[in-house]
Amino acid sequence: MSPFTGSAAPTPDWRHLRVEITDGVATVTLARPDKLNALTFEAYADLRDLLAELSRRRSVCALVLAGEGRGFCSGGDVDEIIGATLSMDTATLLDFNRMTGQVVRAVRECPFPVIAALHGVAAGAGAVLALAADFRVADPSARFAFLFTRVGLSGGDMGAAYLLPRVVGLGHATRLLMLGDTVRAPEAERIGLISELTEEGRADEAAHTLARRLADGPALAYAQTKALLTAELDMPLAAAIELDASTQALLMTGDDYAEFHASFTEKRPPKWQGR
Repeated sequence: MSPFTGSAAPTPDWRHLRVEITDGVATVTLARPDKLNALTFEAYADLRDLLAELSRRRSVCALVLAGEGRGFCSGGDVDEIIGATLSMDTATLLDFNRMTGQVVRAVRECPFPVIAALHGVAAGAGAVLALAADFRVADPSARFAFLFTRVGLSGGDMGAAYLLPRVVGLGHATRLLMLGDTVRAPEAERIGLISELTEEGRADEAAHTLARRLADGPALAYAQTKALLTAELDMPLAAAIELDASTQALLMTGDDYAEFHASFTEKRPPKWQGR
């Protein structure tokens, strides 16, 4: 995403999320613990806009997405979203569904790694948000449920039918999206839905440890790796190899590539600049 901005200043306060940025690591917390962090129209819009703003900040090198209280996110708020959508016309419904998809695209397309710190429930839209992250760090209480068919909708919501088969394979994805069954942490780890399984209550800590490692690393190399992983999902091999070659040629002109050689020669740790 382009770092160039117009006249608008960065948003000083996000009313529907808790946002903290420390030493290159952004922590975004879904903070409606009394509602199991159920998402509202405004929370979706804040996530979409926040990710766009953070993507233009070269100071953010990693992001942790977490949930306050007993779980990560129970999905869309039944009263505030499902109830409200029953009275919307088709054009408004299309706008809403496009917005939720824009959140997932923003997670996939932002130039820094996103780590979902998971405990308790990640259901519906919460499960897709976790799925869209680059890493899913979870404790044994974590459980996923793609509940869309349970409310009479397609399981392919917010890009789930695109992303999930690429993470766990078509067979598991069909079962999870069609039936909406709950997948608990041990099975989620077995099928590849969890990147790291931690001890009880340690998911946030482990996610921040990973975020710190990523933020201290070669940010531009990570950004380009993430971009290639997303772009090449549907490319023919020849096109993917050509894109890899072009990307590597550009990175070989960067400061970090030269810094690696200097640090190796001088037998010291590299001082990554992210450029």
